[in-house]
Amino acid sequence: MRAVGDDQAGHGRRRASNASDDLWADFADLVLIISREIQFRGYSSKEAVSLSPSEGIVMRYLHRHPGAIPSRIAHASGLQRSNLSTVLRGLEDKGVIERRSSAEDGREVKIYPTARGTSNYALVRAEWAGLVSAAAGDAADLGSAVALLRRVEAGLVGHRKGDAP
Repeated sequence: MRAVGDDQAGHGRRRASNASDDLWADFADLVLIISREIQFRGYSSKEAVSLSPSEGIVMRYLHRHPGAIPSRIAHASGLQRSNLSTVLRGLEDKGVIERRSSAEDGREVKIYPTARGTSNYALVRAEWAGLVSAAAGDAADLGSAVALLRRVEAGLVGHRKGDAP
């Protein structure tokens, strides 16, 4: 049985493995392990609102793109529209997003983080920063690592999305 993504790495293309491929595989493994460790620990602050992985994806997108319409959020997050509707209801119930009618077209709804959603995002990011920086110690090459991760994210999202709507 193959792990999720085995065929996605080369978009179905098989090529000979080399030392560089092994390093990229290690990189991917470590990203997944680190992500899981961060999620596993939860939050120390009682004020923090816990979110499901899908809710977290949507909130991260909304903090970069407040006022997005649901179809754009679904496309950008990789969620099906029906699943996004459930996620948005959950986020509304937690008080971290709000729906507003579009000023341009009253039939269109735009999604925004609430003040609680914005403060929660800042709070959990501060907790993540403390956790990760304590684990890493002195990380002189942190800027390079973040730049690399952003390039990887953009490349992966670009391959998944194809042409944006």
